[in-house]
Amino acid sequence: MGSLTQYVSKQPDAKGVIHWSDDENRIWHDLITRQLRCIQGRACDEYCAGLALLDLPQACVPQLHDINQVLLATTGWQCVEVPALINFDRFFTMLANKQFPVATFLRRREEFDYLQEPDFFHEIFGHCAMLTNPAFAAFTHTYGQLGAAASSQDRVYLARLYWFTVEFGLLQAPQGLRIYGGGILSSPAETKYAMASDATTEKAQISAFDPIEVMRTPYRIDIMQPIYFKLSSISQLYDLAQQDIMAMVHQAKQLGLHSPLYPPKLPSEKQDPHLKSA
Repeated sequence: MGSLTQYVSKQPDAKGVIHWSDDENRIWHDLITRQLRCIQGRACDEYCAGLALLDLPQACVPQLHDINQVLLATTGWQCVEVPALINFDRFFTMLANKQFPVATFLRRREEFDYLQEPDFFHEIFGHCAMLTNPAFAAFTHTYGQLGAAASSQDRVYLARLYWFTVEFGLLQAPQGLRIYGGGILSSPAETKYAMASDATTEKAQISAFDPIEVMRTPYRIDIMQPIYFKLSSISQLYDLAQQDIMAMVHQAKQLGLHSPLYPPKLPSEKQDPHLKSA
């Protein structure tokens, strides 16, 4: 969220078609083929089912109207083109109206492996498959409605809930730990890190999902996550959406934040003003 970005979203023509360049189509191809290999055996079944429904092309960047046909038919959602960054008011209002904001720019080749800003690949490949799942879609809708009505202070706590579910959520499936968060699924490095085996020297902490604990947990966007929270099933998100989440926000505020599990940011490290720890 914010206004500082080096990217500009591409505008669709009168028919709603975005004209991607040959170079952008090649970047998309390289991104999606690499990540499809990476998520094998790591993505949850719900994500894989949604990805099959979307049937994303590999040779060229997909068009939003093709994706929207699937989303509308499954959960009533749609993707809406937005500028590279939008403010929190618009973000929450869009989610409250079952509109998922998608910045229509694609990362440059020199930022192929990591980009702080959510680009078209992150939004489409990372998030849209899960939006075909009714439980996940219902939670995201409720989250938007709550955020649209929340105070600025309460939104900070809600942001942590979004971060550790929609962006960086894990799931304990019958066949083992799996990923459903789009921030992990669109990143090869984070995918491998989040699913590291016991033999790996660098491992994150994985805790059972507790919404109040989640909202008390600080995070940074520019590092591998030192902690993830795992659901017992995707239906746990639907169940959460039926509960009084704002009462949980107030309880988290009363209990206070946990100590960060990451080192403080050095003054020499670049930090965009809209990309802050929360």
